[in-house]
Parts: sequence; structure tokens; C-alpha cells
Amino acid sequence: MANVESVRGQVDIDELGTVLMHEHVFVLSEEIRENYPDYWDEDVRVADAVTKLKALKERGVDTIVDPTVIGLGRYIPRIQRINEQVDINIIAATGLYTYNEIPFFLQYVGPETMFGGDDPMIAMFVKDITEGIAGTSVKAAFLKCAIEEQGLTPGVERVMRAVAAAHTETGAPITVHTNPHIGSGLIVQKIFAECGVDPTKVVIGHSGDSDNLDYLTKLVEAGSYVGMDRFGLDVLLPFEQRVNTVAEMCRRGYAEKIVLAHDASCYIDWFPTDTKEAAVPNWHFTHIHDDVLPALRERGVTEEQITTMLVDNPRNYFTVGAK
Repeated sequence: MANVESVRGQVDIDELGTVLMHEHVFVLSEEIRENYPDYWDEDVRVADAVTKLKALKERGVDTIVDPTVIGLGRYIPRIQRINEQVDINIIAATGLYTYNEIPFFLQYVGPETMFGGDDPMIAMFVKDITEGIAGTSVKAAFLKCAIEEQGLTPGVERVMRAVAAAHTETGAPITVHTNPHIGSGLIVQKIFAECGVDPTKVVIGHSGDSDNLDYLTKLVEAGSYVGMDRFGLDVLLPFEQRVNTVAEMCRRGYAEKIVLAHDASCYIDWFPTDTKEAAVPNWHFTHIHDDVLPALRERGVTEEQITTMLVDNPRNYFTVGAK
């Protein structure tokens, strides 16, 4: 029987259940948090995360896929502490999150740099997958990178190719933060094709920020999943357009290429909390089950299609490379 790695250890892939494919427990500026601790209360934030994840579990969600990597404040011991108190599977990632340059730690070593040699990112990512993250027993089960409106900068491309190399070595699937308004999902597919990445093991994240059906169709026809994974971020695309787009993609027969999520977090330090909640009141973990699924049903999306998006597709995504 195949298993997938989670924060609590291996999980039978058939026991993943209902999965939200792109959620964060925390998104933090770790260097700021470490040096200016007045901005952070560990016990309060942990307790709040436990409460929010328990509410999600009560809605019937069994697993969240958490693409928090370097650049987003990944700290596994804190996630372990939270997961001890909540009966939900949390799947951890490896990779690096940047829209432009890579950290100085990596800028002068690796291919075509001052000191040359192999790219250390590949070994770092592979170790997270095969041995564990930062001395913990928690192994990453997938890879994460990003490309935003800045496009394929040298730093972004280098991370993308390192992620691709780690994928081909380990079989771990990939999720990519993209900006559909510049068609960056197509850029991702081009680079990954050059690197020999299996397109069926790639989620083109944040595709749901667009209702451009021609663009979305190109992505799924090339083999990738599309992440309709920012429900609640209505400031980027209104609720009705998000729901209508998923419903139409299902009507066209593409439910097997769609995964759902919010890209929400228990806490993100990028925005003042009160301001965020006022601007995006639906950007939270239970919005899909409370609001989105009923709206999809009203538009003719079947229970079978909902199960495909929330259960079958995540399971299939993690199957190759599972052990």
C-alpha cells in the first residue's frame, strides 16, 4: 500500500480523505519574528491555529497540503506542536519562494556563478524529501516554487530548474505559485518540459485567479492540474466568477484536472490582521465547505465531480513517488 509523508508520519494514500491542496498554517517573516519578538506571541498563535484547524476538521476536511517553504517562514517544530493537538493530516513541502532573486546564501555558488559547482538547492530539497527537514522526522512530500508578474527572472528560473531536478530524482510532485494574468503557467510548463518533469505531477497554483477559459484549458490539456485555490480572495477575482469558472470547467469535462483550496493561513504577518479581515472576510479555511460547494452544486457540479476534485485528484497527485 502506498503512503505519503505528513507532519505526523506516513499516511496511507487512500486515507488522505478530503484534501485542500494549498493552505498555510503560518506565513511568517522569520528573521523579523526572531529579531523583533514583540510582533509575535507563540502561545496565542499556536492556540489560534489549533482552533481554526479543528473547525476545518469539523467540516469534514482530513488533510491540508501546506506549501510553506524557505521564504515563507517554514518552521516544522511549531507545526508539529500544533498537529499534536489536531487530528488532521498536514503535508509539508520543500523548495524556495521568490519572485525575483534568490537569497545571498545561494547567489555565488552553483551553475554560472562566481564559485560554480552543482546547485546546492537540489541537494537541500532532496534531503528534505528523503531524510527529513531540519533534523526532524518530518519529510517533505512535494516541492514548491513561484513565478509572479516579474516573470522568469534568473533567480526564479534557477529555483524552478532546481525543483525540477529534485522532482526527477525523487518523484515528488510540484506545486507552483503562478500569476495567470501574465500566462506564467505556460512558462512553467515549458521550463519543466525541458527538464523532463512529468506534467501530471504539477499543480499550476492560483490559476483560479483568472476566468480565462482558453488559458485554463491549455494548462489542463498539457497534463497539469490547475489550482482553483484562492477562494476567499475576492479582491483578486470575485466569488461569482471563481465559482462560475470551476463549474464551467467541470461541465467541459475537466474535473479530473482541478484541485481546490483557499491559500489561506491561520496567521500571515504580511498584512495587519484587522485590515486583512475587513478586506477579505471570506479568506479563511471553511469558506469552501460553507459557501463554495453549495454554490457549485447550484450550478450543476455533481457530487462525483466534487469528490474528484477534493479526494481523487489529490490522491493521484501524490501517488507517484509515494512509498
